[in-house]
Amino acid sequence: MRPATADDCAAVEAMILARSAWLEERGMPTWRESAQDLAGQAENIDGSMWLLVEDATGRIVGCTTIQSQTPPWGWTEQELAEPADYLYSTVTDPSDRDRRPGTTIALWAVDRAARTGRAWVRRGCMFPALVRYYETQGFQLLHEVERTHNHVYLMARKAEELSLRIADATPVRKSPQHSTSAVDLGDYRNKF
Repeated sequence: MRPATADDCAAVEAMILARSAWLEERGMPTWRESAQDLAGQAENIDGSMWLLVEDATGRIVGCTTIQSQTPPWGWTEQELAEPADYLYSTVTDPSDRDRRPGTTIALWAVDRAARTGRAWVRRGCMFPALVRYYETQGFQLLHEVERTHNHVYLMARKAEELSLRIADATPVRKSPQHSTSAVDLGDYRNKF
């Protein structure tokens, strides 16, 4: 994982368009109309967009944007007072699905949050299928809210330092506390 730069915009947009085509083939909503704007997040000077990149080729496999402030809607005052990273705009290249890049990004974010003094990693989504997918990564559904024209599911996972290697297709095993610290997901330095 590395911070995105303005030089990454075109490659990030191409990846987003590839994911959009994959989603469209399955009759799902896509980012096609906002691909350029979403890719433009790579130009943020604060480095809030992060990229999952193959070490050997430099190819961008996925992206996520991290915000250090949880959006104020849908969370309790107590939750908003807790230090948390908020993930949004996570997109991965569909040709790498077997290597589970979305899980790689999520687990990296959980580890990064703990190492930078954050208590939580939070995210939101609008589709029940994404809720189920994020639950496999240890996130728990905490709130459901209505936002303008969308029903939004708000999820969180406790930040924790993970002793793992990321990038194999091995699924995440969940304990009752959703810890993955004992999971070996392969040697990420060999692939990402």
